[in-house]
Amino acid sequence: MTRRRQTNRNAAKPVSTPAPPAPAPAVPGIASAPSRPPSEAPEKQPERIDAKKVFVAGCRGQLGHDALAVLPPEYVVTGMDLPELDITSPESVVRVLGASDAGTVLNCAAYTNVDRSESDVDNARRVNADGPRLLAKYAESHGALLVHVSTDYVFDGERPAPEPYTEADRPRPQGVYGLTKLEGELAIRGTTERYIIVRTAWLYGAHGNNFLKTMLRLALANPEKPIRVVNDQHGCPTWSERLARQIKVLIARGQPGLYHATGEGHCTWFELASAFLRLMNIPHRIEPCTTADFPTPTRRPANSILANARLKEAGLHVMHHWHDDLAEYVRRHHDALLAETRAKLAAPKPG
Repeated sequence: MTRRRQTNRNAAKPVSTPAPPAPAPAVPGIASAPSRPPSEAPEKQPERIDAKKVFVAGCRGQLGHDALAVLPPEYVVTGMDLPELDITSPESVVRVLGASDAGTVLNCAAYTNVDRSESDVDNARRVNADGPRLLAKYAESHGALLVHVSTDYVFDGERPAPEPYTEADRPRPQGVYGLTKLEGELAIRGTTERYIIVRTAWLYGAHGNNFLKTMLRLALANPEKPIRVVNDQHGCPTWSERLARQIKVLIARGQPGLYHATGEGHCTWFELASAFLRLMNIPHRIEPCTTADFPTPTRRPANSILANARLKEAGLHVMHHWHDDLAEYVRRHHDALLAETRAKLAAPKPG
C-alpha cells in the first residue's frame, strides 16, 4: 500500500485540553480498574510509534468496515477479523499487531449478541473484557494508542428520558453484555494510559445487519402486515460512517480519555423505524407497542441517551443530528439497501 501524506481536514483547531478523566467509579459486582504499583510502572513510557499507521481489529463489522473506508488517505490503514485475528489469544494479538507495526489500534471487535450473552457468559467475557485487556497490554508495551468502542449498556437506563447520561455518570450495567463491556473499559484503564474509549449506541450502517435493515426486510416481505416496534425505549441513533469520522478526529488529536459519541438528538425505536421507512418511500404499516409486549432475556435500557459532553468540551465534536444522518444514509444507500434486502428475501431458505 502506498502511503500518502495529506493535511487532515478533520483535525480540530487547538483548544484548551480537558481535564483527565476521573478514575472509573466502583461498580457492584466487578472489580475496579487496578492502579499499577510504582514498581510495575516503566521508568520511561515508550514513545508513540507511527500513529499514522492504524490497525482495525474487527474490520468486517459495521464500524470496522466504515473505518477502513474513512480513515485514508490521512492514515495508512490495515485490519483483520476472525479467523485471522483472535483478540482473546495473546499469541494472535502479538503476532498480528506486531506485523502491522501500527501506532494506533482501533478495536471494533466485540461480542454483541445481547440476549445470547446471558447464557454464554464466558465467551462474552473473553471477547469484551479479556480481549481489550490484551490489546491494552500490547499498546502499553509498544507505545501505541488503543481506541476502544464501548456501549450505552454500561448504564442501567433508569434515568427518566430525555435526561442523558454523560461520561461523568456512574455505570451500572443490568446484564451480561453491559457488564462485560464495562469490564473491558476498566481492564484497559488499569493496563495503559494510552487509550481512548468511545461509548456509542443504536449503531446502523450500510454494511452488515442492523435494526433498520430488519425493518426494511419486514416491510418488503409483507407491506400489509403491521410492524410493531417498541415506543418506550429512548436512544440516539448513530450512523457508523459518522462515528468513524468522529474517531478519525479523536485519533488526530490523540488526547486519551473517555468520550461519548452518538447521533445528536434522541428518539424511540418506533420513531426511528417510522422515519426510516418514510425516507425509503416504500409501502408499509407500522404501529407502536411497549417493551412488555416483547420480553427478551436481557432487559433493554429504557433510556440509552448519551450526551457527547467531553467531545464538545474539547472542541472535537463532529457528530450530526440523527435525523440528518439518517436522511443522508438513505440518500446514499437507498438502491443498494433495497437490492440487498430483496435478494435475501428471494434466496432459498436453508434446510
